[in-house]
Amino acid sequence: MQLVDNNTFIRRLEKLFEATKDKGTVWLTHKRLTYDGEDAVMHNEDESNKEYLCLVRVTDGKKAQFSTHVKSADLMKFHAAYGSLLKASFTTLRKRDKKREKQRAEQAARRKQRMAEPVVINGPKRGNGRKKRQRQVKAALKLEAAKERAAKREEMKTKVQYPA
Repeated sequence: MQLVDNNTFIRRLEKLFEATKDKGTVWLTHKRLTYDGEDAVMHNEDESNKEYLCLVRVTDGKKAQFSTHVKSADLMKFHAAYGSLLKASFTTLRKRDKKREKQRAEQAARRKQRMAEPVVINGPKRGNGRKKRQRQVKAALKLEAAKERAAKREEMKTKVQYPA
């Protein structure tokens, strides 16, 4: 990974966005740089007055890999230039298909409503209408199984969200 200064970083990032305008991906990484050039050792000293650099990395997953260190004094200036570059480059992103999202939400709502409605079983057990009654019983059993699966799914979601 090549280390460049802040202005060169912005210029090269702009070129990279232009190169990947039609097709491609760009990964951006931000993190606090804490490496002092020595092995990591726990210190009990007061290091609250120490200023850390901000490390910004860019890669396209292939050839282009470069990074920069931003000092805390230059951070606002860098983020202003960086932010305007990102806003200008986001015009190539696809917009969300809200119509399709709305259709899927409506379908999910209809499914939930159908699951809430009980299947009415009527008709004779023998004679005329027997097949109709058998279909209704089968639909009721299928609905009950679907309710059980949905309850298990919800239970698993709550376990994942709120582990004990």
